[in-house]
Amino acid sequence: MTHSANYTQKPRRAHRGPAHRIGRTLALVLPVMLVLSGTLAVTSVNWSGNSSDSMLTASADDLSVPAKSRAPQDILRDRLLLELQEKDPGVALTHLQREVDRHPSLARHCVALAKALGRAAVQKYGPTRAQSYARPVCDTSFASGVAAAHQNG
Repeated sequence: MTHSANYTQKPRRAHRGPAHRIGRTLALVLPVMLVLSGTLAVTSVNWSGNSSDSMLTASADDLSVPAKSRAPQDILRDRLLLELQEKDPGVALTHLQREVDRHPSLARHCVALAKALGRAAVQKYGPTRAQSYARPVCDTSFASGVAAAHQNG
């Protein structure tokens, strides 16, 4: 009785080319990149909901440069403009008046702040509706901002 060698030999794997190496590298690097980019995205979002807070960044480029502090009137202007967009100019003007009453040092910036609100109100509501929100905050600066934006726009 003759038995032939009936076992099958596993074929030797052929040499794996550069595509296999690239695929293996991507399989290792891609998840790391996704985690890092997700972390960067999460740190750059303003989660507090307060527009006056500074934004976190994961960049180390700015570490050697001292942070520039923003002027109180700039912070207030940004907050009021956001409020105007989210609510209406009347709310923003009321808060402007309250802030000027609470912090008299802001009074010298009141005219510029009210004019900025007037210009933003024209952009959002148009000149006629924006004018309907006018109040005697900082004299008639809001109204003059509305008029200036209407003339320029």
